[in-house]
Amino acid sequence: MKLSRFAVLLFLFFIPFINVAQQRTEGEKVKVSGKIVEKGTTIPMEYTTITLQNTANPKIVTGGITNEKGEFNFEVSAGTYDIKIEFISFKPFEIKQKAITENTNLGTISLEPDATLLNEVEIRVDKTTVEIKLDKKVYNVGNDLMVKGGTVSDVLDNIPSVSVDADGVVSLRGNENVRILIDGKPSNAINITEALRQIPADAIDKVEVVTNPSARYDSEGGGGLLNIILKKGKNLGLNGTLILSTGDPENYGASGNLNFKSEGFNLFTTTGYNYRNNPGNSFTDTEYLNSDGTTRNFINEKRYNERVSEGVNSNFGIDLYLDKSTTWTNIFNYRKNNGNNPEEVTYNNFDANHENQFVTSRFNDQKSNSQNVEYSTNFTKNFKKQGHKFTIDASFSTNDDHDNSQIENNSDVLKFEKTSNDQSQTRNMIQSDYVLPIGKNSQFEAGYKGEFNKLLTDYEVDTLNTLINRYLPNPRYTNELQYNEKINALYTQFGTKIKKFSILLGMRWEDSNITINQLTTSDFNNKRYSNFFPSAFLTYEVSDQSSLSLSYSRRISRPRGRQINPFSNYSSNINIFQGNPDLNAAFTDALDLGYLKRWDKLTLSTSMYLNKTTDSFQFIRKESGDFVPVVSGGKDIVNNDGSVTIVDGEDYDIPVILSTPINLATEYRFGFEFTLNYSPYKWWKLNSNFNFFRNQTDGDYTYVDFKGNSISQNFDNTAYSWFTRLTSKVTLPYKIDWQTNLTYNGPQNNAQGRSLGVFSANLGFSKDLFKDKATVALNVQDVFNSRKRISDTNLPLLNSHSEMQWRVRQINLSFTYRFNKKKNEKERQPKRDSGDDGGDFQG
Repeated sequence: MKLSRFAVLLFLFFIPFINVAQQRTEGEKVKVSGKIVEKGTTIPMEYTTITLQNTANPKIVTGGITNEKGEFNFEVSAGTYDIKIEFISFKPFEIKQKAITENTNLGTISLEPDATLLNEVEIRVDKTTVEIKLDKKVYNVGNDLMVKGGTVSDVLDNIPSVSVDADGVVSLRGNENVRILIDGKPSNAINITEALRQIPADAIDKVEVVTNPSARYDSEGGGGLLNIILKKGKNLGLNGTLILSTGDPENYGASGNLNFKSEGFNLFTTTGYNYRNNPGNSFTDTEYLNSDGTTRNFINEKRYNERVSEGVNSNFGIDLYLDKSTTWTNIFNYRKNNGNNPEEVTYNNFDANHENQFVTSRFNDQKSNSQNVEYSTNFTKNFKKQGHKFTIDASFSTNDDHDNSQIENNSDVLKFEKTSNDQSQTRNMIQSDYVLPIGKNSQFEAGYKGEFNKLLTDYEVDTLNTLINRYLPNPRYTNELQYNEKINALYTQFGTKIKKFSILLGMRWEDSNITINQLTTSDFNNKRYSNFFPSAFLTYEVSDQSSLSLSYSRRISRPRGRQINPFSNYSSNINIFQGNPDLNAAFTDALDLGYLKRWDKLTLSTSMYLNKTTDSFQFIRKESGDFVPVVSGGKDIVNNDGSVTIVDGEDYDIPVILSTPINLATEYRFGFEFTLNYSPYKWWKLNSNFNFFRNQTDGDYTYVDFKGNSISQNFDNTAYSWFTRLTSKVTLPYKIDWQTNLTYNGPQNNAQGRSLGVFSANLGFSKDLFKDKATVALNVQDVFNSRKRISDTNLPLLNSHSEMQWRVRQINLSFTYRFNKKKNEKERQPKRDSGDDGGDFQG
């Protein structure tokens, strides 16, 4: 309640602040103009920031940015100013005590690239910019045509090295053990996959891809981490953007971001509403075998679903500039989503000769709603020496997810069922970092982070007892799970630059205390371990245009959510996913060798990597021992425990197949990738990414089946796979932008079968209107309707082929209007804080 009153008071004061800012610009006005070019090439530098600070009253700060010709022209009050001209990875240009009493042309000013920036190269393109740094790559999403009207999942699926499969699972270089952060913090969502599908792409500013994180970052994520940075305006004055979108299948949305910045504070908000219909389909054709290998029967399972969602996302925040060196930021985030997913499942039953015996169906009317609330705060103190700072971060969040289903079967037994899945989570985090530059080329860092997470899941499946006409719990699939996690971490790292060599060494210590309590079965597990996670980075600058890097880090993957929850979905009653509460954490040693080379029109970034993971997660399929009885004629009786008593009629028992994760012994992953940015002409830009990897698993798994037999399976397997992505952007006549995205994910073998290769394509077009104040964009996701997960499974008692399409082809149309803000404008005002992730060592 106190936080709500605080937000209302800020809005009430909003208009007076604007009036004060306007009054300060009144008085005698003169024009300041000029042109900014790159030294040595004389290429005009668009979006360069020009800042003027009044020497008589330093609180008066004004300025502007250059246009596509590198030119600037704006008005200021007559006076004497200190002028500063800035562009990322270029040396600032300053003019002290410049008297501006009449219209003044500063002439042509050349900015020189800053060679002291350690391995930081910016490739300037119209729509998506990549900044390559020592330990990460930053992709500025900009106005990417492929993601207009889409979600965060669509954004990630357009980032090099990142792929999102048909289930929404994110992988980095083909590795699904990826840590996903939002604004540098773990998402407060219980189901991160669904959360990424709910946040609109328009709210994203940039994505950081860290394939081999240093000790500064959480050790979580054996495959690396992705940090999604939300938009937060920093430009002076009042500015913002409004975006409207619609599409087919039916979807529409509206979002806007508003920013007002003065010398004392920065007020910002991003709010959006979206309605999406994502129809999908899948099928699984299964051949069931007898113990001697002969065919017993066939079942073809088909699903059709709607996946309708309606959601609101909003954040409201304020930067308070307590003085010239101290900033206090407070942000309130709110997300609410309601979903409806009517799903039809049809089972075609065949005998051993593939003669149709009978058809059963299952209608699952699923409804869901979720609500996420988060408050985060940041305090940053900058000291006199540039880069010397102290920060404190904290966040507090709650998340509630509710999912209910009414299920109707047309079989003779188990006619009606219903499920409920209630989840509540609290996640609290506190973090402190200290950065100390030493001399001109060295830097020391140290920090603490504590994460405290509690999750309660209450899952229940009820079956209608026809004798008493009451729903009774089915003990096979009913479970209440309590998950508590406490992680405390300390880290330190030191970086230095000696001539052309740069070194960054770090050590992180984490203490994990995890309790998993299955309240229904009174099964309690406590997993506590303390581990050290070293990291080391070595970079050699071959020349101003190329560099070599070698890095090592140790990582951890802790099982969470769906992986440990025994039951979370019952849409199919013969193919069920079951979590494993006894999963242990997996540890990864990662080694990466990289090379970066830049030419005039071409930039190449390539790396070769090797990962070794112990206790790696492997998903297996096995018979559960349970059967779904289906009878043709006669009458069966459903007992209180869910079993069936056959009265008469012919009975067909369908075995229930479980998919569950296990800890396998060891996994070795070796691969190489390269990313190319090529601009053959001013009107044509190409971006390509290729990744090839070899994945080897060594291990055996032994379990006791439903008959009491000990079953051993050998999971030794070596698989080769690759994926590639090509993006082309062409500027057509009349300034129409045309963007094409082609992706291919290669086939891959596993110990129990094979996943097949999948090709997909996206198209996008855009046109600027109203003197570049507005943009209309049209995109088509999955042009050929081919994006699916296709796999074959071979077990001792069954063979199956399945195809799953989460979302069919989608067409989106969007309209963007900007006020007091130029197209593709980057937030390049002089920073008063350090950014999102602490201190980037730059040597």
